[in-house]
Amino acid sequence: MDTFDYVIVGAGTAGSLLANRLSANPDHSVLLLEAGGKDDWIWIHIPVGYLYCIGNPRTDWCYKTEPDPGLNGRSILYARGRVLGGSSSINAMLYLRGQQRDYDEWARQSGDAGWSWQNVLPVFKHSEDHWHGGDGFHGATGGIDDSSNTGAGHEWRVERQRLSWEILDAFRDAAAEAGIAKIDDFNRGDNAGSSRFEVNQRSGVRVSSAKAFLRPAMNRPNLKVITGAQVKRLRLEGRRVTGVEFFQGGEEMYAAARRETILSAGSIGSPQILQLSGIGPGALLQGHGIAVAHELPVGENLQDHLQLRAAFKVKNVLTLNTMANSWWGKAKMALEYAFYRTGPLTMAPSQLGAFVKSDPAQATPNLEFHVQPLSLDKFGDPLHPFPAFTASVCNLRPASRGHIRIKSADPRAAPAIMLNYLSAPEDRAIAVQSLRLARRVVLGTETMKKYAPEEFLPGPGFQTDEEMIKAAGNVGTTIFHPVGTCKMGRADDPAAVVDPQLRVRGIEGLRVIDASVMPTITSGNTNSPTLMIAERGAMLVLGKPA
Repeated sequence: MDTFDYVIVGAGTAGSLLANRLSANPDHSVLLLEAGGKDDWIWIHIPVGYLYCIGNPRTDWCYKTEPDPGLNGRSILYARGRVLGGSSSINAMLYLRGQQRDYDEWARQSGDAGWSWQNVLPVFKHSEDHWHGGDGFHGATGGIDDSSNTGAGHEWRVERQRLSWEILDAFRDAAAEAGIAKIDDFNRGDNAGSSRFEVNQRSGVRVSSAKAFLRPAMNRPNLKVITGAQVKRLRLEGRRVTGVEFFQGGEEMYAAARRETILSAGSIGSPQILQLSGIGPGALLQGHGIAVAHELPVGENLQDHLQLRAAFKVKNVLTLNTMANSWWGKAKMALEYAFYRTGPLTMAPSQLGAFVKSDPAQATPNLEFHVQPLSLDKFGDPLHPFPAFTASVCNLRPASRGHIRIKSADPRAAPAIMLNYLSAPEDRAIAVQSLRLARRVVLGTETMKKYAPEEFLPGPGFQTDEEMIKAAGNVGTTIFHPVGTCKMGRADDPAAVVDPQLRVRGIEGLRVIDASVMPTITSGNTNSPTLMIAERGAMLVLGKPA
């Protein structure tokens, strides 16, 4: 193919924004490669469509994790978006930044104050279009004047959810009874308390990164987007990456990068591509017959939020289980969405959240509740045939670490995904505290008594600490937040893969800009922090103040 100034691999959350920002200058030629397909399926855009997108090879890579001792030997589905917009096209749509302490810790670990909360807050605001308008913590209309026809305008839209459930209001009241205060905004640096999640939607329709950033830029003549482009490897000349080899339509192709190649393939795809290209742990690469171009700890430091799904049968209240299992309920939901763009078809997987400390010794909240007016065994399974709700709780700052490692030199072969959930003793202790807290809010408050809650997951038979750890292994599953596999850090950090400017250490012409660069996971959902990384990464690439 032609030579481009910038070649970006991955049109997900980060890659879509990068393509917009780097192609805004008409003098820059940009190629965006996406292994998945177009985002033209209706269930990508109807919010509740995540139920049909996750686990569907049309929109999801459908990865499986390695059997995990922490999950009592289970292997689980590990969804990653396989479509324009990446995981932002199939995820929960929850707008959460995390806590001030997360970014101040990034600044400490990287030695770059630019990653501190004080400095990333304006970056979050830059692309945000918040329903309440702009203030000290939120941006409006994306912070960009589109009179110059840049293709930006209203960008990362954040709205309130367009439905309500009595059982969720009751849980929030019960949480207040248990000492968890009600607040109105999770995104001001301190998210302690309970509130309804805000979502990336516009009038009841999903807003993905592709829709917000890529689609407005696709009419630019200096931006070329190719879907169905499976990367084979990066091409190196000495220690410099010169471009990308990839398959498209059964043909092997090569695109050269004049300025930089940027990996935005996510916490699984980016380390896999680096390893396939000879950049990674030497022994691993040699074991698969790959010549070692540069040894780095690529694929290590994998972190994720393990959610423990406590579920309760209830009486005297409507849940989605009841509506979705009857023809009249389905018809009512469809008509409400068709006429008003409100109701259950607009719902994110979780509508109510709470951030709380597992014990008073924690400096800031280290647990996040995702409360849902439904219950099912796992994504893709039908809802249970009885009224129930789920109170998932996850440890926001896990000590356990996993890895991503190729299993083959074949780029089409999925890598090994090993989470090592609950491998750290402190994570097991917090898991016990988490499940006990869920029980205290639901089963130990006056507020919930009218609904006669009855625990069926993990079940009342688990009571001792040892039993509760086993229960955590039974009901624990990913909340789809993999980060950290191309860790950002100082030059003297032996675990770092990229420097604070997101350049791959020891390699020229190559950056990684996606969730894999997080040194430590954020204290909340990870999609919008990934978008902020891309925004700041684009500034670094372009030499703008960041």
